[in-house]
Amino acid sequence: MTALPELSGKVALVTGASRGIGYGVAEALVARGDRVVITGRGEDALKEAVEQLGAERAIYVAGKAHDEAHQAAAVERAMEAFGRVDYLINNAGTNPVFGPLADLDLGVARKVFETNVISALGFAQKTWHAWQKDNGGAIVNIASVAGIAPSPFIAAYGVSKAAMINLTQQMAHEFAPKVRVNAIAPAVVKTKFAQALYEGREAEAAAAYPLGRLGVPSDIGGAAAFLTSDQSDWVTGQTLIVDGGIFLNAGVG
Repeated sequence: MTALPELSGKVALVTGASRGIGYGVAEALVARGDRVVITGRGEDALKEAVEQLGAERAIYVAGKAHDEAHQAAAVERAMEAFGRVDYLINNAGTNPVFGPLADLDLGVARKVFETNVISALGFAQKTWHAWQKDNGGAIVNIASVAGIAPSPFIAAYGVSKAAMINLTQQMAHEFAPKVRVNAIAPAVVKTKFAQALYEGREAEAAAAYPLGRLGVPSDIGGAAAFLTSDQSDWVTGQTLIVDGGIFLNAGVG
């Protein structure tokens, strides 16, 4: 990024942000003047992301999202460096299994829920107690269209994202009026995480979308920027579907 905007005074913690959707969200927030703390498992990838975002606007904390010590360290680092955490974007997620529910390893299912749901709650709890309870802010949970309708062969992931949507509603009710909590449910976005869903057949996959293309990380970044802005001050407990129109095809034979 060459020309940085004037600082907004706001600070965001974005999990799973060394690349993909998380990085796209961090990039959108930095582009409007926010400072960001990004997390992820790979230190080298995080360092590179901070260099791209601008070291004066971004810092990183490496660790596993489901690790409570890492959650605490990330929030503490944000408070030490910037003195506040206005926004939390829960993007960290995993989908290590592909296959039918009938053969799903229950240990893998637990891992999916630990990373995709429990970690989001843990980060939200720590951000709430460190800053948001007294000062307000917003939380955005990255869910998925797989949490809204059945998605064959990625059912564990879909069920976890359905739980994320309900978690969003529960937190929105409990954290009001200080903190607004919303979710974003993307369809297929071109990231390494989702590569298996379109690799080698992108044109075919995109043809199913009324808007004629798959999503890109900046599509989700723009939605997250809206949900953490003054323009969405009367929006909470909602799930914004960002899907290129794919749900418009439901029921069409």
